[in-house]
Amino acid sequence: MSIPITSQPSLATLARQALERTILAGTYLPGERLVEERLCEELGISRPPLREALKELANSGLVEHVPRKGVRIMSITQHDVFEIATLRRELERMAMQLALPNLDPARVERCRESLRTMETIAATGTEGDMVAAGFEFHYAVVGLAGHRRIETTYRAMAMQLQMCMALNNQARRMIEDLDGNVARHQRMLDVVLRRDQEEIEAEFDNHGNLSFLVDAVDRLEGATAESDRWKEGVREALARAE
Repeated sequence: MSIPITSQPSLATLARQALERTILAGTYLPGERLVEERLCEELGISRPPLREALKELANSGLVEHVPRKGVRIMSITQHDVFEIATLRRELERMAMQLALPNLDPARVERCRESLRTMETIAATGTEGDMVAAGFEFHYAVVGLAGHRRIETTYRAMAMQLQMCMALNNQARRMIEDLDGNVARHQRMLDVVLRRDQEEIEAEFDNHGNLSFLVDAVDRLEGATAESDRWKEGVREALARAE
């Protein structure tokens, strides 16, 4: 009995991938409506595969279906960013505390492989591709702990984190190209490999977060007392760094 060759990606899969890259590149704003007719024209496909692609994106948390209004990019508020950023930071801190001082060579190689992917994307890819690869790098860094439940929790936040990373990259466009993005992540890995917990803490805290706050988060709606306190703390850190 012959074994069939793996089939090529469907139109819906290709459309989902293209839309995902576009969304993560920051082309659309959180909450922005997606017009099916325009997307069909841009992607060169009919409505059925487009709708299947949008359904998959909704399942992953990048878009949402709003009754009688169609599909829009998932909304994100200042409070959402506060929760995502602080949870991410605590997961990364816990992972580093568990990983050090003895770093597993195979897990370190996983980080290096993620960086090599980012280098390839810097040469031939798009900003949306870089956002997805950047998440995989951070996921690999968290994986240095060898703690499956931390990794699972981090992975569950994948699309939310990538939306925040896309906003961050928008804020950094004037000061950082794709090669600069790779260099910033290389510096993070270099710091981790020096195994100095205090230096690692400082590097993680300064890894793009300040530009993200100043240039992106303040433009979002949905501030709360908690998010305001968090932003104030980041502003104070920015003032100290100047």
